[in-house]
Amino acid sequence: MSLSLHDCLLVEDVPATRAWLHQALEAAFPGLAITACANLRAARTALDVRTQPYGLAVIDLGLPDGSGLELVRRLARDMPQTLCVVATIYDDDGHVFDAIAAGAQGYVLKDEDADLIGNLLARIGRGEPPLSPSIARRILSHFRTAPLAPEPDEAGLTARETEVLTLIAKGMTVGETARLLALRPQTVASYVKTIYSKLNVSTRAEATLEAVRRGLT
Repeated sequence: MSLSLHDCLLVEDVPATRAWLHQALEAAFPGLAITACANLRAARTALDVRTQPYGLAVIDLGLPDGSGLELVRRLARDMPQTLCVVATIYDDDGHVFDAIAAGAQGYVLKDEDADLIGNLLARIGRGEPPLSPSIARRILSHFRTAPLAPEPDEAGLTARETEVLTLIAKGMTVGETARLLALRPQTVASYVKTIYSKLNVSTRAEATLEAVRRGLT
């Protein structure tokens, strides 16, 4: 079954990333009208004035003024016809399954090669859910071996965030942590920022104390 798309809501706060996602969408769907927003507030406004559902929404989770999950939930509730795809750096079970539970119908990682992401988005036109290969494998593995809703710790850290906290508390640099986990340094830096926010700390020393309190080191 093919799917014809005419318009899209794109929500991404990093200008360079927003630009190449915009290009990838235009390449996948020539003539697509794209409403691009840099934050949650702008996306809310775009939805508030919208009278018809978007055909497609591509949404980042880590926005400067909140979580893109709010938009995913709103679209699933108010515009169920909209095909909602998450585009993010977060590859852990917590983020993946929270997004799917909220109503996301696709999940792509921005760390992937731009051409691959373009190909994944193009599959939407053939009625195929866009999933980064590692995410597809994670979903299959999760349903084979894990309960559907893993319990977060008291601060709401995901399994991946707990893993990063453990390593930085052991004195590893962002670069060393990235190499060990096979991630990009900027991805690990984003995890660290999220960890600090959830733990309400501002220094590595404070984060290390929290790790010790949790028995991680």
